[in-house]
Formats: sequence, structure tokens, C-alpha cells
Amino acid sequence: MLATEADVLEAAERWRREGRGVALATVLETWGSAPRPVGSHLVVDAEGNFLGSVSGGCVEGAVVSEAAEVIASGAPRTLEFGVADETAWRVGLSCGGRIRVYVEAVE
Repeated sequence: MLATEADVLEAAERWRREGRGVALATVLETWGSAPRPVGSHLVVDAEGNFLGSVSGGCVEGAVVSEAAEVIASGAPRTLEFGVADETAWRVGLSCGGRIRVYVEAVE
């Protein structure tokens, strides 16, 4: 079962109250095909636990890795991913498109 957006935001708040380092990733924009809509969230803690989804395939793994760096540095970042239709299946996406994701530390 996919977590709801409310579940993800509640987890971010709860994990932070527990003293964990936490980052929140949010889909800002999509072009072409994208598995998750604008506004979708993924919460990640400093141990690599995560809940929610901002994409799929290798993009999700890259966002989790970037979130760890955001937690460590405290500096937010905007990530962009794109793939052509002909190579989409090789990286775990259903078809081509682009996605922009904002990752920020939760204080």
C-alpha cells in the first residue's frame, strides 16, 4: 500500500520529534510522463529509512541519497531528472519525461 501524503508528513513530524535527522522531498514540476504528481512527498531520515514516493526506479534511490546529504549539510537543493522514451525502461521508468524535486531538511 502506498502511503498517503498525510502519512508522509506525519512521519516527518514524528521522526523529527524523536530526534532523527529528517529531509522532505517534494515534486515541484513534471514534464511528459511522471509516475507521481506535483506535490508528492518522500520523507527520509538520517539512517536511510523512508516513506512516500516522488517517482520510481533509480530516481527514487537518487533522491534518498541526496536527502542524506541535505540532512548532513542542512542546505536544501533542487534536483532534476530526465530520460528519453527510448531509454526509460532501462532506468526503471515507464516512459520518458522529466521531474524536478526540492529536498529540504526538516527542522
